[in-house]
Amino acid sequence: MSGMDLTPNLACLADRRAGLSLRERKKIRTRNAIRRATYRLIAVAGYEAATVEQIAEAAEVSPSTVSRYFPVKEDIVLTDEYDQVMADLLRGRPAGEPPLDSLRRAVAEGLRDMLRDRPEELRATTRLMVGVPAVRARLTEAMSATTRLLTAVLAERTGRDPAELELRVVVATVLGAFREALLHWGEHGFEDDLFTLVDRAMAAPRAAEGDTAARA
Repeated sequence: MSGMDLTPNLACLADRRAGLSLRERKKIRTRNAIRRATYRLIAVAGYEAATVEQIAEAAEVSPSTVSRYFPVKEDIVLTDEYDQVMADLLRGRPAGEPPLDSLRRAVAEGLRDMLRDRPEELRATTRLMVGVPAVRARLTEAMSATTRLLTAVLAERTGRDPAELELRVVVATVLGAFREALLHWGEHGFEDDLFTLVDRAMAAPRAAEGDTAARA
């Protein structure tokens, strides 16, 4: 994103995993195995044809294990470790940095990590968000959970109430811009630079305000 220091935080995900218990690391490995199996099945048979039972067999776990980690199938492709990565990045931003700038940089750095670590998975997820109504619908709930997480972190940094409407709106606006940039990226065949799209999306409300004032 223009004007931002987006040097990839290469150690972020590894550092977080290193600080987890053996039990938590095993959970991450199981979740990742289920996700990888799901994407393999989807690539062969399509999203609708990939059943929980087939996913479980391919991941070498039981169907109940799949359901325990992912209550609905859509969660398999929408849930990952990067929400917590963005939360950790947000906590690590300089104390005197404006909250909106901190949030935008944390989201952008999290995206950089996603593109570096799992570029094909990010594209596959985006295709499903664009093409599968059930995934698109579940995305709203997934984004709501991310909004609550990042709002809580932003409240910690600023000493404000996490239930404050304005704080929630700031986070929801940034994440909404991120979501729309992803959807646009997928709808147009991944041809555009994703960071340019995210930058444009985040700047859009201010640009639209200026256009409205100019026309008045």
